[in-house]
Amino acid sequence: MTDIKSELFDKIRQQFDSAPYPRVPLDKSPKDNPNELYIHNLVTSFYLRDQKIVDTNGKLILDAGCGSGYKSLVLAEANPGAKIVGIDISAESVKLAEQRLKYHNFDNVEFHVLSVEDLSKLNYQFDYINCDELLYLFPDPADALKSMRSALKPDGIIRSNLHSSLQRSSIYRAQQMFTMMGLMEDNPEELEIEVVVETMQALKDDVMLKIQTWDSNYTSKDNKSEILMNHLFQGDKGYTIPEMFAALRLANLDFISMVNWREWDFRDLFKEPNNLPVFLAMGLPDISIEERLRIYELLQPVHRLLDFWCGHSQRPQSFLPFTEWSSLDWQNAIVHLHPQLKTAKLREDLISCINECRMFNLNPYLSTTKQTVSIDSSIAICLLPLFHAPQSMMSLVERWKLARPLDPVTLQTTEVEKAFQLVQKTIVALENLDYVMIERQA
Repeated sequence: MTDIKSELFDKIRQQFDSAPYPRVPLDKSPKDNPNELYIHNLVTSFYLRDQKIVDTNGKLILDAGCGSGYKSLVLAEANPGAKIVGIDISAESVKLAEQRLKYHNFDNVEFHVLSVEDLSKLNYQFDYINCDELLYLFPDPADALKSMRSALKPDGIIRSNLHSSLQRSSIYRAQQMFTMMGLMEDNPEELEIEVVVETMQALKDDVMLKIQTWDSNYTSKDNKSEILMNHLFQGDKGYTIPEMFAALRLANLDFISMVNWREWDFRDLFKEPNNLPVFLAMGLPDISIEERLRIYELLQPVHRLLDFWCGHSQRPQSFLPFTEWSSLDWQNAIVHLHPQLKTAKLREDLISCINECRMFNLNPYLSTTKQTVSIDSSIAICLLPLFHAPQSMMSLVERWKLARPLDPVTLQTTEVEKAFQLVQKTIVALENLDYVMIERQA
């Protein structure tokens, strides 16, 4: 009897041996992409869960399904001092990954031709596992999650994702059609790609499948990988939010957050988020995070990936929410600048903003929201010391007072309490956007 799982495994391996993915030039560096580094920096997810800053030095990171190694490079750039271990079932992809990290002068790395299901052979326990664009290829995602959980340290975090069946419904229709045409029986190559191109170009422009799945740029040689990763993608499968949570429960893992969590609040889809229809608003306090995410995907299935962080189950929350902090907690709190903002360019531009007494837009340096994030020059003064080291809240307040010793309206000496409230309000707003992080001192 044919082993369907093994047959699918071989098809996927052959596809990525013949066309390693992602097709990113060897010399491309993520250094100038702060948003990409932000997602892959351990500080981001660990702070979100624990409200504590982790030191990436000495951390052990797994890139599961590393492909051609670009995400391994991003992980290495984003986490100074960490060791990167990459695994993939495609030997050709692993060769490219090794070349890529060597080209960019990273030597604290190792790569293996290995399946996620065979992770135990490495005999490693990881601080963080990045499993990007892979989980949806497994017949049962829970099996892969279980393998990763067994290789995860007790306080470790897994980042993984599933394709959305709602967002990619048209792509799955295309895959079914090309399967009917016999293009998916073996590993799709140039001939199969040309058949897809010819078929899609021959369709009228108002045909729904063409409108929803086709881009004229796919015909160029450089973009034909898009056809392999969509119309001819072996083993591709879509999932919903309930199916994602079901897989986490089967794997005995707890959901932490969506990776792009700010884009999953269904209240933002209403004209008046603070004045929802009565029936919906009445039920809000009682619905779970799973139900909230489900409502969003039913209303607005725009996310190709159900991209999430998770960790070991029943791990207790280790921090006190800001709303429960005392005045003393706030006075002793330590403020950190997110590592991806600690650049010479940002510091130089901040100084120019201060000298010119103007508003400063932070979005070009790290964009965690679609809204414009601007601060005034007096607050920029408070951020400058954070480039050198974390600062206490009181030291930032004192710095602000030195810069603004007089109330600009009354011309009276600035009161400590008023200065504290202003700095606190701004720091909390920046923390909510991950530009800064605040630690409560025990």
